[in-house]
Amino acid sequence: MEGKHSVAGLPIRSELIARAEFLELAAILPARLNELIELGWIEPVMTPVEAMLFRQIDVYRIRKLERICADFELPSVGGIIIVDLLDRIDTLNSRIRELEVSIRR
Repeated sequence: MEGKHSVAGLPIRSELIARAEFLELAAILPARLNELIELGWIEPVMTPVEAMLFRQIDVYRIRKLERICADFELPSVGGIIIVDLLDRIDTLNSRIRELEVSIRR
């Protein structure tokens, strides 16, 4: 069985990681991951054999969520709201920088 390869013959880098690796990198228990999936905050990609794959960026998001929930003694939903708002702020700040650069031209 052949995998996907780039022009140079090397495997194509995937932005998705397997469930076991994801749990290890995110430093959470399977029950916590299941909770976040049920809340719809983490959306795994299902493979044809029903295995879950996760985005690498979600490791960072979960670590941020866990830190915020622990630091402020928040339930998951409260932490999720804060992380989502922080992500929106980052996106808006990036957009502002892009617009400032285009105005200077």
